[in-house]
Amino acid sequence: MGSEVKVKAGIVGGAGYTGGELLRLLLHHPNVAIAFVHSNSQAGKPVYAVHQDLLGDTELTFTNVLQPDVDVLFLCVGHGEARRFVETNSIPQHVKLIDLSQDFRWNETTTEASVTAAGRTFIYGLPELQRETIREAQNIANPGCFATAIQLALLPLAAEGLLTEELHVSGITGSTGAGQSLSPTSHYSWRSSNISNYKVLHHQHLREIGRSLHHLQDHEIRGINFVPYRGPFTRGILCTSYMRSSLSQTDATALYKAYYAPHPFVTISAATPDLKQVVNTNKCLLYIEQQGEHLVVTSMIDNLVKGASGQAVQNMNLMFGLDERAGLHLKASAF
Repeated sequence: MGSEVKVKAGIVGGAGYTGGELLRLLLHHPNVAIAFVHSNSQAGKPVYAVHQDLLGDTELTFTNVLQPDVDVLFLCVGHGEARRFVETNSIPQHVKLIDLSQDFRWNETTTEASVTAAGRTFIYGLPELQRETIREAQNIANPGCFATAIQLALLPLAAEGLLTEELHVSGITGSTGAGQSLSPTSHYSWRSSNISNYKVLHHQHLREIGRSLHHLQDHEIRGINFVPYRGPFTRGILCTSYMRSSLSQTDATALYKAYYAPHPFVTISAATPDLKQVVNTNKCLLYIEQQGEHLVVTSMIDNLVKGASGQAVQNMNLMFGLDERAGLHLKASAF
């Protein structure tokens, strides 16, 4: 489509963490013009009054009026609110929707490669799983952050039907994964120098993980035992997935490199990576090792970028025939 502006974008729920991250990306996207930023709570205020990192980047103000004259609408509202928004607002059918909540994602009862709700059919938006389907989609259900990190660690094995053993995953996430609303476990004085687990073995992202892995291999996953942790940092997710496997480390690495060769945001690291290598980027780094009879895959992403807003932009790029990497050439701060 060239570097000229072609896509008019609207953001609903622009005052939260994912809305702010999406603004940061779209303001510098070569093919996007932001038409409006919707927020009931912040209507009339400059965007930079809430997202102070955008001071000097934009003079946009929040509005509580939905403008239908856009090409794509990003829904950055809370779980449950997205479905209500779509059902109670008149959104022209030609407007593409990208929902960042869990309202339209795959779940354990889904039998098709899409979810139909509110008169629209939503495609599960993990590009490394179904990029070509996303290119033709009108509506996207953006994956969850933990779901993205864990699936990217397992997709190559599922594609070869090699997930035959019970899976074990541990993962730690930064405080921004809990959203911008203050809660006891996101308060600085609680989070600093502290760690805890939560939703042990019943995290909501297990539903979409199991469904997408089964989408690649015929047999059901025997079980995913996932223990998530709250970390004393703001951004990023690090997951370690392991299972019994007869694959050697050499063969597993070759399998992963072949699977991800067409996908620009996933890199196989030859050395143990650290979280700061992905923070503020749309990257996923994978590290593969064999320990005895277990294959161990470490995956890491930025929960707000590849785990949310960056992946939403990646999906938008595919839907509009843009370079998949447009607006996402981001460098980690590293220190």
